[in-house]
Amino acid sequence: MNMRSELGQVRGLGTAKKGVGHWWTQRLTAVILVPLSFWLVVVVISLKNADYETLHAFFRIPGNLVLMLVTVGTAYYHAQLGLQVIIEDYVHHELAKIAGLVLVKFLVILLATFAVVAGFKVAYGG
Repeated sequence: MNMRSELGQVRGLGTAKKGVGHWWTQRLTAVILVPLSFWLVVVVISLKNADYETLHAFFRIPGNLVLMLVTVGTAYYHAQLGLQVIIEDYVHHELAKIAGLVLVKFLVILLATFAVVAGFKVAYGG
C-alpha cells in the first residue's frame, strides 16, 4: 500500500532521507544535556558566593573544566540544531534562510570559542 499521491510518485517527491540523522543528533544532545545540566546547577549553587580564587581552584581540577566545556559546547550545538530546524521550517525566502543559517552557525562558533577561552583563562590564567 502506497500512501503517496500519484503526482508525488511521478515527481519522485518523498523523503530526502537526511532528517533522521539531524533528529537523532538533537535527541542525543538533549539526553547528554540532562545529567550535565544537573551538574551545572549544583556547581552554580555551590559557587554562587565564591571569589575568583575559589573559581580558579575549582576549574584547575581538569574534570571540572572538561565538564564545563562539554556542557557549554553541547548546549550551543543543541541550540544550533534547534534553530536550524526552526529557520528551515519557517523562513520561506531562500536568501533569508541561508543568511539565518550562516548567522546562527557563526554565532554558535563565536560564543563557544569565547566560552572555551574564558574557561581556560579562569583555570590557567592569572
